[in-house]
Amino acid sequence: MIEALQFGFMRNALMAGVLVSVACGIIGTLIVINRIVFISGGIAHAAYGGVGLGYFLGFSPVLGAVLFSLLSALGMGAVQRRTRQRVDTIIGVMWAIGMAIGIILIDLTPGYKADLMSYLFGSILAVPTGDLALMLALDVVILAVVALFYKELLAVSFDETFASVENVPVDAIYLMLMCMVALTVVMVMRVVGLILVIALLTMPAAISGQLVKNLRKMMVLAMLLGVLFTWAGLWLSYFLDITSGAAIILVSGLAYLATLAVKWVLRRVRAGAERRLALLDAGRDRAGSTVDR
Repeated sequence: MIEALQFGFMRNALMAGVLVSVACGIIGTLIVINRIVFISGGIAHAAYGGVGLGYFLGFSPVLGAVLFSLLSALGMGAVQRRTRQRVDTIIGVMWAIGMAIGIILIDLTPGYKADLMSYLFGSILAVPTGDLALMLALDVVILAVVALFYKELLAVSFDETFASVENVPVDAIYLMLMCMVALTVVMVMRVVGLILVIALLTMPAAISGQLVKNLRKMMVLAMLLGVLFTWAGLWLSYFLDITSGAAIILVSGLAYLATLAVKWVLRRVRAGAERRLALLDAGRDRAGSTVDR
């Protein structure tokens, strides 16, 4: 892998992994805590409509994805907050509409779309330096917003009723979170694609949530895990000559399953130890009562 670092595209890929992991660590933790995991998937697939619009009108598909993802995020958030419709129904409808619009607009666009698959399955090895600057800018925005509204996000994430009593603008904070999810989705799209975006957003955060309970520590640990998974996935893809985005997700998924397995084993060991201790205490009690007699 060391010799691969002489290539500019590999250095860009490693840097993209770091920048994406920062955003995913922060926003992914909030997604997991608020239990809105599938909203990120819904926003990602709805953003495909923006990719198609960009191709059709001749401007950057990434810009189109940003516009569509923001609109879909605000739409999902607003409808969820203001109606009694099930959130999974809303996500499914907007997911389908966004994908359909994207596919139809791409069909109507003349010519061959060479990099179309990169938006669906990612192309971390093809991330240009200009995209790295955009990722860095988005990271700065996300860090600034979360730092500025950390207490409000914490209150809304754990107890909306209490937040409302304390005059926290719950709806506005929730919609702001949706917008940050949308921006992060577009950033992750360049690494693992729209189809796999939900995995990289949630698995590092889900693992960190199993290991620590403090929100700040969860975010930091999720960032570090994201860097570890993206770099490990790049190594794996380099040596096995497989798709980088899929390799990153495979590493993340195996790590998540390993964490669940270790927790299950530890729980069984702890339960067995407690059972043996209870039996030992019961035996001591019976022995003590016999002596008293």
